[in-house]
Amino acid sequence: MQLHDVHSGISKRKTRKRIGRGPGSGHGKTSSKGHKGHSSRQGYKIGALFEGGQITLARRVPKRGFVNGAFRTDYAIVNLSSLAAFEAGSVIDEAALRATGIVKGRHDDGVKILGDGEITVALTVHAVKFSAGAVKKIEAAGGKAIVTA
Repeated sequence: MQLHDVHSGISKRKTRKRIGRGPGSGHGKTSSKGHKGHSSRQGYKIGALFEGGQITLARRVPKRGFVNGAFRTDYAIVNLSSLAAFEAGSVIDEAALRATGIVKGRHDDGVKILGDGEITVALTVHAVKFSAGAVKKIEAAGGKAIVTA
């Protein structure tokens, strides 16, 4: 073997199997699907979790605990440090937070303000929930924390 024929016969992409092109191709007649059965039919797709008829792993593993995903509350969490971008005396609600890009995405249950960070200007903040520390810091700065429904 010479250096110039090291890569001969090697292609970057594997050539696809051309099925149903006669007996000479080796993939004719039943097109490599065997005889009868659902796997020989048009439109047959195997499920991602299918294990050949064996019980799938998701059903074999024992279930523990309680999942409350359908009923959990999903708040957009905002810290006081994020509210420093607003000017003194401004009214802050969910619409204002979304306009500035502080709150993004879908949060079905509204905004919750947490007390992480410091606030120096008086702001009127409308939110569904406040932490106790956030209310203290907002009122200490001369602002108002108003709970909305």
